Amino acid sequence: MSQTFQKLLSISIEHKWAAFSLIFLISIFAAIGHYDENIVLNLLKPPPVETTKTKAPPKRSARPAVDEIRFDRSDAAIVVTSENFFTPLNVKVLREIVTELEKLDQVAGILWMDRMPPLNIFGLSQPLLPRSKAPPGVYEVAREKALGHPLVGGQLLSPDTKTMLMLVTYDWRYNLSNENATTDLKKTAERVTQQYPDSDLQFLITGKLPGQIAALAHQESNSIKFQLIGYGLSLLLAVFLFRGISAVLVVTAAPVIGVLWTMGFINFLGYNQNGLVIVVVPVLVSLVALTDGVHLLVQIRKLRASGLNRADASRQAVQKVGLACFLTSLTTAVGFGSLVLAESEMVQEFGKSAVIGVCFSFISVVTLIPFLCSTWLGQKIHIGHEQSIVDRNLSKISPLIDAVMKRSRLYSYLGIAGTILLIAISLTLKPDYRISNNLPAKSEVLQAMEHLDTAFQGVEFVDTRIRWNPQTPSDSPEVLEVVSKVDALLASEALIGTRLSIRNLIEALPGDGPPNERMPILELLPPPLKRSFYEPEQREARVQFRVRDLGIAEYGPVFERIETGLDEISQQHPSFDLALKGSAIGRWKNIFQIVEDLFKSLGAASLIIFLVLTAVYRSIKIGLISLVPNLFPLAVSGSFLALAGFNLEIVMVCSFTVCLGIAVDDTIHFLTRYQQERSKTPDQDTAIRNAFTGVGTALIMTTVVLVAGFSGVMFSDSRDHQIFAIMGVLTIGTALFCDLVFLPALLKRYIK
Repeated sequence: MSQTFQKLLSISIEHKWAAFSLIFLISIFAAIGHYDENIVLNLLKPPPVETTKTKAPPKRSARPAVDEIRFDRSDAAIVVTSENFFTPLNVKVLREIVTELEKLDQVAGILWMDRMPPLNIFGLSQPLLPRSKAPPGVYEVAREKALGHPLVGGQLLSPDTKTMLMLVTYDWRYNLSNENATTDLKKTAERVTQQYPDSDLQFLITGKLPGQIAALAHQESNSIKFQLIGYGLSLLLAVFLFRGISAVLVVTAAPVIGVLWTMGFINFLGYNQNGLVIVVVPVLVSLVALTDGVHLLVQIRKLRASGLNRADASRQAVQKVGLACFLTSLTTAVGFGSLVLAESEMVQEFGKSAVIGVCFSFISVVTLIPFLCSTWLGQKIHIGHEQSIVDRNLSKISPLIDAVMKRSRLYSYLGIAGTILLIAISLTLKPDYRISNNLPAKSEVLQAMEHLDTAFQGVEFVDTRIRWNPQTPSDSPEVLEVVSKVDALLASEALIGTRLSIRNLIEALPGDGPPNERMPILELLPPPLKRSFYEPEQREARVQFRVRDLGIAEYGPVFERIETGLDEISQQHPSFDLALKGSAIGRWKNIFQIVEDLFKSLGAASLIIFLVLTAVYRSIKIGLISLVPNLFPLAVSGSFLALAGFNLEIVMVCSFTVCLGIAVDDTIHFLTRYQQERSKTPDQDTAIRNAFTGVGTALIMTTVVLVAGFSGVMFSDSRDHQIFAIMGVLTIGTALFCDLVFLPALLKRYIK
């Protein structure tokens, strides 16, 4: 280690006030970022520049003021179930429910089957539900008429007529919460129904806004609750392992301060709305800082127990462990820095934030821990060291190292072959995402979604947008011909639900014939119906269909086939442009890209780690050896997911990302100590044993503490939290196995 680097790492011991000033200044800026980042950002803004007015672009043709029917624009859905809606009593109750719901301040309107425009060319008012005094036979006719209406049957009324949808639009002038957006609606409907004991109507609430509210509330409550449980278990176990309160306070200070610094500075960049950043980066920073912090503190405690004073113990510990801490931060930062080359902006922001976090974690470890240990907190930092359960039993693990080195060839081959095989299994994972994964397992919103997936073939809508150039008249029969081809293409896919387009509207009217004869009938339809799927002044038509919440892994191939088919239709009709639109399509493309970028980053990070370690240790062999203990734990988790039938979701890749940072930490600490010991003795076995003795305590302590923390999160009712915790425990536990078995075997076998 160069003299300059040693001085830099020893700044917190040699110059306490300089270290304190650095910590204080960083903390002040981070605090401003947490409080109000605009205090600084406003000072950095350039003065406004006067610009000359430019001529506004020409406006497109104005849309007529028509209340078109758009199912995909509702904010919530009331799912109503009954054995028979078509009775005088239930019809009366349903109408009263709608009346009472629309009296609520937060409700702007209700769209349901009784409000569907009449499907006739004369525009005569013919409500689908009979009046309350209608004879019984009329209700059976109404049932058949409702099922035959293209905007009701399969859309607002299930094919078995036992489920009905009431689509709610909120008044956004009100501050919508879970109470007034969901609970009030259900209570109102149930209150009306209770007045009629013979009515069997039952209600569930779902939809975009209720789903968002439920997911956010669930995420916030679970995040706080199980973070406290995880951190609490880790803290209690740390007290038990270190046998000293002062040691625990010192070792936990670095991750806490590192996270506070990181999140404060990230606010200046405006990345605090990025889900990957606000969820994963704090976990990554805290675990990397804790791992390095434990290694550093264990060395300080050993040196203090040997008789050195606070300053000398801190100085020598930094010189022993500081290089390893720097290398772990460097490799992790460079690995995550490669994410700035990703196509997804979300992943780019995550990469930049991870680099900032890793840098701050390093600064907090090498400044804060030595600084605190050289103060009054370090006076008794070594007390309890001799009672440490890990140190007292470390000698019992030493025979494992001897057994591994005796069979180094076998364990080396097992490590290399196992890594290759498990990586191959892991690569079978496909990117996936489901809305239901963000919802509590027993939530009403999820139950309603699952019911709608069965009753209506999905609750979410996707549009096939059809546009034509100005040279093609909007009333051209070719428009209907293209719409019909798109409809036929969608009908060929089993996972695509009921389709809706002008074709359905025209076919619901009497008569038949080719498109050139049927297209003029479109102008006779009521505007709210026609304009739902056809806007002539915009030269646009839509074919809408439903999709179930089966995940993008299931629907990805379907969407790909549909896009291929749309391209073929466009080639047959050159004046037409066809494209899939909708939130499900956006998720398919965006989530696939995000997961793909993150997964690729793991490969890039592994390559970068190999190059950095090869350069630092000046050995290609050590660089190659480091790949096994770094990749094997990730491959074990990936294979577990693949064999258990999972697909690759964002939460899983995030867990891979965090665990790679921890696995790299332990590997580098072992290799650095091995290099130091090898410089003292020419005997390979002695160097490996001494390296284990030097870092074994810290390796085991960090593993036990982290596994305990992750284990607490397993009891969350959030599926994502459970997956993250299971992968964390599996990966971190396997990483310790690799460092105690495969790494010594590989060093013995290939380093002479």
